Amino acid sequence: QVQLVESGGGLVQAGGSLRLSCAASGRTFSMNAMAWFRQAPGKEREFVAGINSNGRNIAYADSVKGRFSISRDNAKNTVILQMNSLNSEDTAIYYCAGDGNAFRTTMPLGRTSRYDYWGQGTQVTVSS
Repeated sequence: QVQLVESGGGLVQAGGSLRLSCAASGRTFSMNAMAWFRQAPGKEREFVAGINSNGRNIAYADSVKGRFSISRDNAKNTVILQMNSLNSEDTAIYYCAGDGNAFRTTMPLGRTSRYDYWGQGTQVTVSS
């Protein structure tokens, strides 16, 4: 089993920045891609950013391109989401997700069904 724990959420003013971290523990040797999703009140969960196991394949939702950056440190089993130029539409619960199958390399990073493990989420609130 794999456990994912997010941290770094909070309240920030519009235009500000936050850095989310996701720490993986357990059978992390099997972890392939990792990603961030978010869910705003009354909306469906949506893809934010994803990164494959070696960090060479990265994808972003159009709404965050140029503002958010995803990275990973495999030695520390950690994935980071740096969020800049935040606005009120970024307010949501942010979830870390992990793909436990090393062979799903052709599945798009943004597909929810690719991910087997999910964190509990961390709240990000952007005040205008």
